[in-house]
Amino acid sequence: MTSPRPLDLVLVWHMHQPDYRDHASGEFMLPWVYLHAIKDYTDMAWHLERHPGMRAVINWVPVLLDQLEDYADQFASQTLRDPLLRLLARDHATALTEDERTLVLERCLRADNSRMIEPYPPFKHMHDLFRTLEAQGGPALRYLSDHYFYDVLVWYHLAWTGETVRRESELVPRLMAIGQHFEQHHRHELFRLIGDLVRGVVGRYARLAEAGRIELSTTPHTHPLAPLLLDFHSAREAEPNALLPETSIYPGGRERVMVHLRAALESHTRRFGATPRGVWPAEGSVSSSLLGVLSGNGLAWVASSEQVLANSLGAAHRGMPRSHYLYRPYRLGSAPDLALFFRDDRLSDRIGFEYRKWHGSDAAANFVGELESIAAEAGADERPLVSVILDGENAWEHYPYNAYYFLSELYKALESHPSIRPTTFDAFLLACSNNGAAAAAPAPAAMHKLERLVAGSWVYGNFSTWIGSTDKNRAWDVLCAAKQSFDLVRASGRLGAERVAAAERQLADCEGSDWFWWFGDYNPSASVASFDRLYRAKLANLYRLIELPVPAVLSEPISRGHGDPEGGGSMRRAGGAP
Repeated sequence: MTSPRPLDLVLVWHMHQPDYRDHASGEFMLPWVYLHAIKDYTDMAWHLERHPGMRAVINWVPVLLDQLEDYADQFASQTLRDPLLRLLARDHATALTEDERTLVLERCLRADNSRMIEPYPPFKHMHDLFRTLEAQGGPALRYLSDHYFYDVLVWYHLAWTGETVRRESELVPRLMAIGQHFEQHHRHELFRLIGDLVRGVVGRYARLAEAGRIELSTTPHTHPLAPLLLDFHSAREAEPNALLPETSIYPGGRERVMVHLRAALESHTRRFGATPRGVWPAEGSVSSSLLGVLSGNGLAWVASSEQVLANSLGAAHRGMPRSHYLYRPYRLGSAPDLALFFRDDRLSDRIGFEYRKWHGSDAAANFVGELESIAAEAGADERPLVSVILDGENAWEHYPYNAYYFLSELYKALESHPSIRPTTFDAFLLACSNNGAAAAAPAPAAMHKLERLVAGSWVYGNFSTWIGSTDKNRAWDVLCAAKQSFDLVRASGRLGAERVAAAERQLADCEGSDWFWWFGDYNPSASVASFDRLYRAKLANLYRLIELPVPAVLSEPISRGHGDPEGGGSMRRAGGAP
């Protein structure tokens, strides 16, 4: 019987949330950072801890780490700036205000019905009662007692706890068994558990990295769409007819990308005790200009997506099997110090969108079978390198049990497989530099030269998710106007150093890619409204920090949205078939 051919696999889990803080007030406007911490970041660490033969790359965006640190400080000081956490920690003696009752209803009962509410009969009963009263008109909701709202709040957080937390914590199943009429001490116990989980997240991944079990990589600080900051016209490399903003170029874009990069390198080094070896640029977006900025900063690798590689190879790859060009590293002549890796879009989308519908063991077996097929098609003289890169947080809420069975079965199958070698990009490059001496033959996939790099991202291989529509271009134009005002005021010298630094931090938030992601009719109206409101608030605060009047245009929504995209819009397919 012929032994299976060997294959290197790099799994990259990208951990990212934009800055949800209103820096004018210090308040967190949306709770997703701490909720994902108690569910996804905790579960993902647990699975890696339980499978010592696994290797993976965990990509942390610095602005997410900033917010995790912020929450840790809040729990330590008990000075809470997240309204949901404040309510969870409240005592019964203080009656809920109308605004607080509205907050609980809007945040906690708009969750994914099928996964976050329906599996829990007490929570479903509370949700159904709300819907019944809501249908009768607003005044009917006033009959609900404060205890109802506190029970909803507790159940919302119980539903958001990770599956591994439920299996290891005595508290969560006990509260679920109680079901309703929670006492104040129950809420406070849950609050303390949340604090412990949030404070423990970063340390768990740091320990895995110190043990050589994972590689930690980074992204420019607030997740900016760097190729567009450098040149709006890069959008036309993959889409020649793309409509661009009225402003021809982002003012001082190269300087801004450098600021984001330096901040990311400093953040990573301070938090993890070592400089990162690799970068997943925001949204896997790359361009030749961006590689020029990244080059020379001690980085070893950059990753992007399959369609970007296909666009860059052009006619040279047409008609060729994917195995002949995808499963290998590349270098671009203008940035020879950076290895380029391109993800398998089809396998990445399988995890992101398809396997949620499968039994966990079947999905894991299918994934392994796909890898074995790739290995079988490879040449006998080298082993292919398969890169699977996707969001490490948003996919799991669509899986049964937060993907507990899928990830458990997948990691078990991979670490015990005779020919699939889970690795990291840095370890792979080390093996290449040793000419494969440290590993059994065949040698690692050889480095290939890329003649040109066509700018693009992991979504469709272009930038249409962030630029090109009326709403998205309007968002860029109001940002460009704010940046021009910032530059003029900074150059005038009339602001002190602390004020300039605060304004620059606020500007960095506005440059994040997420605002542009959500603008567009195809996205759900509630999500668009949340991100639109926060984006405009950040821009308005920037004007106040530089002591200029807030433009009237920022009082009107940029985008409204009325779509119903797959998965609620927080994730997207690369564009290929399932």
